[in-house]
Amino acid sequence: MLVTITGLLTACSGEDGGGGWSLPVLGPPDVDVDTPGLRAAKRSAGIDDCPATDDPPGESDLPALTLECFGGGPSVDLSRLRGPLVVSVWGAWCPPCREEMPHLAAFHDRFGEEVPILGIDVQDVQPDLVMSELEDSGATYPQLADPGGSIRGVGPFSGRLDVPFLVLLDDDGRVAHRQAVEIDSPDELRDLVEEHLGPLGTADAG
Repeated sequence: MLVTITGLLTACSGEDGGGGWSLPVLGPPDVDVDTPGLRAAKRSAGIDDCPATDDPPGESDLPALTLECFGGGPSVDLSRLRGPLVVSVWGAWCPPCREEMPHLAAFHDRFGEEVPILGIDVQDVQPDLVMSELEDSGATYPQLADPGGSIRGVGPFSGRLDVPFLVLLDDDGRVAHRQAVEIDSPDELRDLVEEHLGPLGTADAG
């Protein structure tokens, strides 16, 4: 427990000039993210299943890592993913991540059929709290679980990985944009998507 508390304090004191929060320093925990209780809560909250793809592995800029679907469902090899796609790296221990999640949820509700969002919950060791945060924020876009922080230092997640962190993936699986940023409104995310991935539909973003 002491290691966990120390890691969380490190994360919450690591805010830099860009508003990013450093990942907590934790070893790979043995966390069960697919329990009957989590499955039931996921169904009740209306959280989408993780994406399935027939695209070959290794042809995306995302790393060849397979992560479990949070709350049950198919595991995902990141290197098989293609866009347009918004990848949101976050943690329930990160205050800015929690604050931005309703804005991501609003974007997903409006534009998710055009540009889906995929969350990667990183280095969380209390999945029940993660599910509570998803329920409270109304976020129904799918979530992958990375309790051991295996994405750190690979592909577009190399270098210092502060969260919240966004990766925008284009149709060919290339990274069009990556940034540690707290999204303050669905319009802000729409602007980033349209700048780097192309125009969205005519749905009202107000």
